[in-house]
Amino acid sequence: MSFHPDPKINGLNVLGEPLASCCFSPITGYFRNGFCHTAPSDLGQHTICVEMTSEFLNYSQKVGNDLITPLPEHNFHGLQPGDFWCLCVTRWVEAYQAGMAPNVKLQACHQAVLSYVPLDILMEYAV
Repeated sequence: MSFHPDPKINGLNVLGEPLASCCFSPITGYFRNGFCHTAPSDLGQHTICVEMTSEFLNYSQKVGNDLITPLPEHNFHGLQPGDFWCLCVTRWVEAYQAGMAPNVKLQACHQAVLSYVPLDILMEYAV
């Protein structure tokens, strides 16, 4: 399944505006198109655009979501501090509850994030 470029079909960001890109280098998103687009097949809800930090990457690795180690067979080169990435929103909530949540790029966070995280909390973590 692919995404549709029309924001009425593909959704808006958490601010009610057209969804901005998260990152093209490394290429991110459920569809690997640089956006945090989602679809019913996106069971992980890769909808929140975050900025990686050493602390978050190490925390994520310790809780079983290794975003550091390259997986060439999946065309994944591993993430580094400063990279932006479409993260599973439930992973962000888990990190938030542990006091380890990374900052977010609001314009690139899909509006579906608001089902999990209130806008005022997201704004506290805005880059």
